Amino acid sequence: MTRYAGPIVDAHHHFWTPEEGRQPWLRPDARIPFRYGDYESIKRSYLPPDLLRDAEGLNLVGTVTMETEWELDDPVGEMDWTAGVAERYGLPSAAVAHAVLRDERVEGVLEQLAECPLVRAVRNKPGQAASAAEAAANPNLLDDPSWRRGYALLTRYGLDFELQTAWWHVDQAVRLAADFPDTAIAINHTFLPSDRSSEGIAGWRRALVRVAAFDNVTIKISGIGLPGVPWSVENNREIVETTAEVFGPDRIMFASNFPVDGLTGSYRQIMGGFLEIAEGWSESEQRRAFAGNAVRVYRLPSALAGAD
Repeated sequence: MTRYAGPIVDAHHHFWTPEEGRQPWLRPDARIPFRYGDYESIKRSYLPPDLLRDAEGLNLVGTVTMETEWELDDPVGEMDWTAGVAERYGLPSAAVAHAVLRDERVEGVLEQLAECPLVRAVRNKPGQAASAAEAAANPNLLDDPSWRRGYALLTRYGLDFELQTAWWHVDQAVRLAADFPDTAIAINHTFLPSDRSSEGIAGWRRALVRVAAFDNVTIKISGIGLPGVPWSVENNREIVETTAEVFGPDRIMFASNFPVDGLTGSYRQIMGGFLEIAEGWSESEQRRAFAGNAVRVYRLPSALAGAD
């Protein structure tokens, strides 16, 4: 068993400066229902020097930054801001933008986003029911005709899609992947296995198997902390190993979701935990999961991943 020491591309994190007030949920007086509970401690500037400090001792060579729920009327402005961060610091290596897919003017937004050199994909959260028992009666936007019209435009502009919704909406996710096979989908945060009961884990695993059947789907192993519970290998090994087993070594990407997942553990605890769990994998499998797959999916320079 050998712990991986090669290059790491963090496939999902955020940069922001809340003091500028562009993210409504991060403003001083904002309080939204949040899956990790109280999030006051992340209402602070988080930029490349902060990420690099948190990742000290790890071979972090590239990153993919995710949209931050910036003001809805200015998605291109967020990517302009992100480009400025990259120009100043050399990170991020790529970015995922936001677009309101059911907006009748979304095509103009997608056209502008496609012209941003850093942008590789779009995320537009479709929402989710509160539990698996409520999913059938509370579908999200994945089946909404106007939302799908916007989604259908992504391939025209060379943009992938980032899907963040709970696993109990797998019926809708499968239809999306099947109906738009030319659009690459990256599932965010491991399909959100928040219910760790035996029934919940079994349902989540069945959902993984169903969506993994589609070649246009990859998944990010991230965002698997539990509210009020310190991040640990013991709590998360089954989640990581099941995801890797179902999707295989070529379609998984490790990511920190920092600074958000800093509410559950330090960067070294989380990424170090992933490294510990993956110790029994081959060197090639580890390299793909920690760097190579992200380089491929986000169309980054191949040199970042080193030798395959």
